[in-house]
Amino acid sequence: MNWHDKRVWIVLIIVIGIIAITVARVFMNIQAQREEARRSGQHKASAVAAAHPLRRSIVPVVRFSGTLDPVWQADVAAKVDGRIEQILVREGQTVSSGTALAVLETTDTAADLLHAEGAWLDAKTNFEKASLDVERYEKLYEAGAVSKETADNYRFGLENARGKLDAAKGALDAARSKANGTVVTTPRCGIVQKRYYQEGYYAKAGTPLFNVADISTLLAKISIPEGYVSSVAVGSTVQFAMPAMSGAAREAEGVITRISTVASQPSRTFEAEVTVDNHDGRLFGGVYADASIRAKPKDDALVVPLSAIVMRDDQRTVYVIEDGVAVRRVIVTGYIGNDQVEVLSGISEADLVITGGQNKIREGSRVKISEEGNGADD
Repeated sequence: MNWHDKRVWIVLIIVIGIIAITVARVFMNIQAQREEARRSGQHKASAVAAAHPLRRSIVPVVRFSGTLDPVWQADVAAKVDGRIEQILVREGQTVSSGTALAVLETTDTAADLLHAEGAWLDAKTNFEKASLDVERYEKLYEAGAVSKETADNYRFGLENARGKLDAAKGALDAARSKANGTVVTTPRCGIVQKRYYQEGYYAKAGTPLFNVADISTLLAKISIPEGYVSSVAVGSTVQFAMPAMSGAAREAEGVITRISTVASQPSRTFEAEVTVDNHDGRLFGGVYADASIRAKPKDDALVVPLSAIVMRDDQRTVYVIEDGVAVRRVIVTGYIGNDQVEVLSGISEADLVITGGQNKIREGSRVKISEEGNGADD
């Protein structure tokens, strides 16, 4: 090795040594800063409120929203074509089943009915004549006065007359139905909500003329999440509040009359029907309502205050204190309401849960208890 190579190696060794010394000093400084931070943190603890979870009985209140609709509502239409000659009811009027609402002109239907009656009478006369002919020619055939072919022809004529009489009877029934259709009636009792046309309007068959609604019973449909469907049953009481109403119409009570046995997808909810008695007419149909159901009580439920819950990555968590340090726990919750949370798993009664001051801490922070109380407010 010549002198030039030796100098290169010496310079390289010196550079490596300087780098090693620099890295070592930086590392020692970082360690010293961490140690200083740790020592300072040991003396600085955040003040928090804490409490132990409690075991208690809770009555879950499940809340929904919906509309109180009439139990029956329909457009009443004309059965036949015709001009409206007379309107017999007014909007807002209470009507019973079969009440006449309007009368259509009867000129065409009356003429059709007379024609059908005449055709039926003619067919009836022909049938009666054919019956007498058969009776007479059967006697002649038995006496040997006419041939079998002649007697058979009269029997065939009787069957033909019978068919024409049946057809005439059908046409007469149809004409009578059309004649009766000139009087528009309501199929059920209710209140006339809407009149669509005035007298003189020419209505085609099937044209809605009135809207009638039965509001003696109101019906609400609500969707119950699968987690609560086992807590309610047919016959359960439902409380309704109508924010837009006032006085006696602001609140009402209903009863669950049907719960679907198959969940709707993808929401996994069960449709329930709730009926509300409104025979006194104090409630309005079609109004928005908030509904609440008191579900079956849950005994010995583990409960913490709602203030203890901290959301992290779409998970409900709480901080518990272990050796003066805040430790985060993921929990599974049940019913949430009235500022309390039912805890299904994740913590126990022995844990001391932080219920206030979480904004000042993070996992691993040292804490001190400024206030200790119950796991849920009484």
